[in-house]
Amino acid sequence: MRTLVIGDIHGCTTALRTLIGEVKPTPDDTLVTLGDYVDRGPDSKGTLDFLLELETKTNLVALLGNHEILFLDALLGRIDAASWLAVGGHETMLSYDPKDPFPRSDKVPDSHIDFLVRRCRRHHEDARHLFVHANANAYYPLEQQTDDWLFWTRFDDAFPHTSGKKMICGHTAQKTGLPSVRPYAICIDTWVYGEGWLTCLDLGNGTFVQANQAGEIRRASLQEVSGHLSC
Repeated sequence: MRTLVIGDIHGCTTALRTLIGEVKPTPDDTLVTLGDYVDRGPDSKGTLDFLLELETKTNLVALLGNHEILFLDALLGRIDAASWLAVGGHETMLSYDPKDPFPRSDKVPDSHIDFLVRRCRRHHEDARHLFVHANANAYYPLEQQTDDWLFWTRFDDAFPHTSGKKMICGHTAQKTGLPSVRPYAICIDTWVYGEGWLTCLDLGNGTFVQANQAGEIRRASLQEVSGHLSC
């Protein structure tokens, strides 16, 4: 039984399908996705469709990201639609309706809304790790974290958590294409929607598997990535 963790997908369904085809999660595995499934990339609809498919094939633990919050808020009229469209929402709505990117809830399948509202979690943890989208205040347990920490605070402000557990997060794009590794935290948002990669971390063997939108695959160990960053 493995625990696999995938960073920010941002509508890059080709990279996601390539990555899943490489790591091949089974029904006995736990697959944690760290949020930001929508916006910026070309196929947010396809990404959510594929996540719904993965729910039937493996133990999917899907976290909510700040871009899902913006998506839902725009659809429900809680924020100015223009502000969301400017940060990737335009691409999201084009994936639902290529002729009209204006956000309307009737364009989005109920199954997508239900997944985001009812089944995506604010956070997750196991015996050794904390899983969050963006960050966690080092002094508080996950159930006491604010939205600002969980969904918006950058990795630069990460510190060792009081629980002693290692934090695994996304949100802060690592434009080198490599995860950012610290002794107490790892950020695996590796800028797949830009010129980077989509990263999966196998926590059992400390291996990173990455795929990009060109369908390419590469691998690195935790030690190799740590050594590269320390050079």
